[in-house]
Amino acid sequence: MASCPECDADIEVDEFDVDKGDQLSCPECGSNLEVTGLSPIELDLAPEDDDDDDEEDDELKDDDDAEVDEEEEKEDEDWEE
Repeated sequence: MASCPECDADIEVDEFDVDKGDQLSCPECGSNLEVTGLSPIELDLAPEDDDDDDEEDDELKDDDDAEVDEEEEKEDEDWEE
């Protein structure tokens, strides 16, 4: 049995089913946890994924693309006049 470092909930983890570095989620608070020790089982908050940063970068890129599209539309309108 291990405890969530975020909410102190007891989490049943079979030490034979996990390896150090494995990630799991707390059933009580939903925090992403990482197995940091095996005997006894120790859990710590998992590091933030860089995927979130990639999503933000994609959103910024989409915003930039939208601005370029607007500029191109204005140029097209000017050309047609």
